[in-house]
Amino acid sequence: MCGIAGILNLREERADKSLVAEMIQTVRHRGPDASGIYCDRNVALGHARLSIIDLACGQQPMQNADHSLCITFNGEIFNYLELRQELIQKGYRFATHSDTEVILHLYEEHGEDCVRFMNGQWAFAIWDANRRQLFLSRDRLGIRPLFYTRTHDAFLFGSEIKSLLACPDVRREIDLDALDEIFTFWFALPPRTIFDGISALPPGHSMRVKDGDIHVWQYWELMFPDGATCDEQIGDREDEWSEQLLALLTDATRIRLRSDVPVGAYLSGGLDSSVVTALAKQVSNTHLKTFSVAFDDGEFDESSYQREVTRFLGTEHQEIRCTYDDLGRIFPEVIKHTETPILRTAPAPLFMLSKLVHSNGYKVVLTGEGSDEMLGGYDIFKEAKIRRFLAAQPDSQIRPLLLKKLYPYLQNLQAQSGVYLKEFFRVSGDDISSPFFSHLPRWGLTSRLKLFFSDAVRSELDTRNRYDDLESRLPAQFSTWDRFCQAQYLEAMYLLPNYILSSQGDRVAMAHSVEVRLPFLDYRVAEFAARIPSRLKMKVLNEKYILKKCASALIPPSVTRRPKQPYRAPDGKVFFAGESFDYVEELLSSSSIQRGGIFNPLAVQKLSEKFKNGRAIGIKDNMALVGILSTQLVLHHFVNNSVRTPLYAFN
Repeated sequence: MCGIAGILNLREERADKSLVAEMIQTVRHRGPDASGIYCDRNVALGHARLSIIDLACGQQPMQNADHSLCITFNGEIFNYLELRQELIQKGYRFATHSDTEVILHLYEEHGEDCVRFMNGQWAFAIWDANRRQLFLSRDRLGIRPLFYTRTHDAFLFGSEIKSLLACPDVRREIDLDALDEIFTFWFALPPRTIFDGISALPPGHSMRVKDGDIHVWQYWELMFPDGATCDEQIGDREDEWSEQLLALLTDATRIRLRSDVPVGAYLSGGLDSSVVTALAKQVSNTHLKTFSVAFDDGEFDESSYQREVTRFLGTEHQEIRCTYDDLGRIFPEVIKHTETPILRTAPAPLFMLSKLVHSNGYKVVLTGEGSDEMLGGYDIFKEAKIRRFLAAQPDSQIRPLLLKKLYPYLQNLQAQSGVYLKEFFRVSGDDISSPFFSHLPRWGLTSRLKLFFSDAVRSELDTRNRYDDLESRLPAQFSTWDRFCQAQYLEAMYLLPNYILSSQGDRVAMAHSVEVRLPFLDYRVAEFAARIPSRLKMKVLNEKYILKKCASALIPPSVTRRPKQPYRAPDGKVFFAGESFDYVEELLSSSSIQRGGIFNPLAVQKLSEKFKNGRAIGIKDNMALVGILSTQLVLHHFVNNSVRTPLYAFN
């Protein structure tokens, strides 16, 4: 896993090699082992390497034999050995044993369709000197990031936005539409990013830059079967679904152990990471080291479950324990790496976890991420089922109380009446007919945070309908899928790549030069899981039923029996409960809020006082505090300071 960056000068003038060097320097945390730059007249490609495959000969940027192609590549192609053998049989010769060279020859053989043959996680750019064009691509599910922008004279790309901001011609302005989307969906809808004029290549997309034109197209999308046929023959095929899922997961794990350096695993103590760890032990039959996060606050701590699984599987285990002060102290640095506002502190403990992995000399870890999206594990899927159950008898006083059982860890919710619950969780007729029925309560709550926007920002955004924007992007077949699959699509194609795999995944792992590999997001697993009948993914309210069935012999019985505990971290209280942080006082001060222009100073002052006085309650207050503070940090790190000013100025 690495950092990439590059420039294509649109005026046929020689590309600025020194600028590409500076662009790569900003992401050396992604690839501290080596670096390189390739120049060919008006193009320059840069690379910062994290050496994992072919340690001796895998340096980049890499060229083919006749120097007509050059690639800078961030990622792993897990089926590269099989592809390499096929290419050798077709007459291609290899100078290295790297997966990077496989991509070059695959492009020679198949052109821009080469990505359809690859099983992996990637963002890369290939300069085709004969065609004088740049070809870029991002993996199917968006595990690896790729950003780009165009100035008057040049096209620039990079693994992270900070590389693009190294160019003095790139504007440093907040895109208010993106901010509005973040304060609705938790993320900006790609290609939009929080920075005006800077775009993200969406997952499953490729692009070509030639003669000043930029062409982007989609080569893959997660699709579900028609709802009328989705649940046919469940009784006769349950064992078959289970066996096929286990076989695919086993192979997905096997090929993700391909590495010339040791591979560890994240272990949360839950079902998904336990299954991945168990499969890794089974297919490799070697020593395995696992890593986990523990919390001083028992509300969030799962360390007892983690230790039970490690004893059962016999792994060597290490944990990092997070305090409120730890999370408050590192939060500015976390935002420096996310490069976007976030609404929860959940990325911060994972930032600490990757530091633990790095300190133990590991560069690669397996994770269980993606299982909840692909196999129906989130509470939001249960919630939608219960809300439809409520809508069938809207006058019932008892049915709304089921929602309290769904969220026992939300104490503020436990005190509410059935009337409040029906109102909050949106079960009206209009809501039921919405394509976003499953997500309306979440998005409705998040949208209330916009009350903290300044009058000027609210006036600017007043006419925007974010739901219409998202609905226009849905595939034509969306309306034919059953409701469970619709909810899965929204999670898998939007929240997963644009928040979970980004702010909670790549960005905080690569901050400490750690590559994460995700067997549940092998595209074969994803496509197969989409075909599994919904009633096998969630049997009544038993989430991920089919995964529990196929993995029951691999993990402790208690893991499949215990209630799901979603990964959470302490939010707003970490900034006020213990150590006093100067940056919090400064960035939330009325003068700082006024200068930023995004939020209402009086509203932010009242919110801060609620936290200081211990009166802040519920999800809304916590998300508002984290969202405002992280937005202020984005302004500080990237907008208000020049690139040559240290981006992390607070301690």
